Amino acid sequence: MVSPDEDKGCLLELKGKGCRQFENFLLAQQRTWFDFFIDVFRIGGVFKRIDLAINDKTGVLDIPFLAAKCHNEECVSVFRSFKNYRSGELVQGEEKLDMGNTLYIGSLKSDVYFCIYQKDYEQYVKHGTSLEDTDVKNRLEIRLKNDRAYHAIVDLMSFEDAGRTAFSIINRYIRFVDKDENKRRSSWKVNAAWQRFLDLGENRKISLTTKPEPYTFDKTLRWLARQVAPTWKLATKLDEVNETTVMKDMLQQAKLTKRHQKLLMQQAMTTEDVIQIFKEED
Repeated sequence: MVSPDEDKGCLLELKGKGCRQFENFLLAQQRTWFDFFIDVFRIGGVFKRIDLAINDKTGVLDIPFLAAKCHNEECVSVFRSFKNYRSGELVQGEEKLDMGNTLYIGSLKSDVYFCIYQKDYEQYVKHGTSLEDTDVKNRLEIRLKNDRAYHAIVDLMSFEDAGRTAFSIINRYIRFVDKDENKRRSSWKVNAAWQRFLDLGENRKISLTTKPEPYTFDKTLRWLARQVAPTWKLATKLDEVNETTVMKDMLQQAKLTKRHQKLLMQQAMTTEDVIQIFKEED
């Protein structure tokens, strides 16, 4: 996003899919995310927000269990608030038994808070992917803004270890414990399940980069299927009934813009083709 006011510069916002696609360009240029961060600092860029996500592929994070811990005051944290949401589908006025859970720890307005949610349910709702076919079961996201984002980026560049950065933030802000009426709250023992999650992260170096993904046309196709296809089918049926060619004529007269032509070219190219182009330009 670029402002006509040059003093405001430009804003680059990359979400999950955008990050995966951007990694293709980094790969082609033989650069890493850490190289990119350094370049941003070099030109005076400002990091307004960064999210660090930890994917739980085996179900180590039991979100309803962690939410119950919060309700039972067994989450020792500098945060004063938490919210737990259960999301489900309404089928003929009745809620389905299988429901996703999302746990927010900290205020969504603060410069740092945590979001733990069931990623497999999110993929089911968004794309209809069955729960069994989803690799990631749960996801813990550390959402950082302003100064908190800046310090996280500095740590990432200093150590080049996303796991170290992420788990140091987690250990700084939250700790799930088991209540012991005979001891002060600050002395309660760390819950075994939570400790197992921490150990899994701290015993391995976590890469900041995941699998690069090329741009796909899937989102547009899903929009066509939901918004356009039913009306298109209706109009086609009317052509058959009225013995007209309205829809056929419409397609023949439609012109592709430069943007459409560019998308067509991108879709025809493989990731390897893009990488080769970058290598040739270098």
